[in-house]
Amino acid sequence: MSTLAHVFEAEGLATIALGSMRDAIEHTAPPRGLFCDFPLGRPLGVPGDAEFQHEVLAAAFGLLEATEPVFAQYPISIEEDASEVIACSLPPRHDPDAHPAIDEARGLRNAYDRGAVQTGNRNGAGRVVSADDIPDAIEAFVRVAEGTPWKEAGIPGIPARVSQDIRGYYETAALAMVDHVPSAWAGTRWFLEKTETGKIILGARAAMRESGAKHALWFYITPGDR
Repeated sequence: MSTLAHVFEAEGLATIALGSMRDAIEHTAPPRGLFCDFPLGRPLGVPGDAEFQHEVLAAAFGLLEATEPVFAQYPISIEEDASEVIACSLPPRHDPDAHPAIDEARGLRNAYDRGAVQTGNRNGAGRVVSADDIPDAIEAFVRVAEGTPWKEAGIPGIPARVSQDIRGYYETAALAMVDHVPSAWAGTRWFLEKTETGKIILGARAAMRESGAKHALWFYITPGDR
């Protein structure tokens, strides 16, 4: 993004880059950079807090007054609670003939639909796999976790991107079932540690790694720290 910023600036278009990692934004040196010490994935700081977000944007737009390259830091920091895991009930089994992960995903559909309305579906399914097709995508990962080569399992796209849609589906459903804004990665921890589908995704990732699949194909199925 910083490289693109320089390209745009060379054509006379002013740019501002916001970054949540100080080293990254300092080393890439955009023409106008604002370091915001916020959790990754929350570039404007506080979800649902329009006033706070407008203040961040105002600070960013204030950099347009600079006539030389400038790097600034937003004065408020937000720390991530690395221990929080969303606490919300998962649906009971409905179809005993379905794999538990698939049955679970189907049971979360109403919650997902509510969450998609609340959030504008900004982080839900749909980049590669629609909400309607999430159960089929999970079934493909079930096959991988159980030993089917990933190329033969029917994953409907690049594994990491499909996995991201599945995780987005779950996290959007979770947001509809809690009464507060959780910490930035609480939903991801809940998905990977508490849900049947999270177990399948981790199992499929391990199976792909052990099968000798290219690092980029299996590593990004989950966040890198997993």
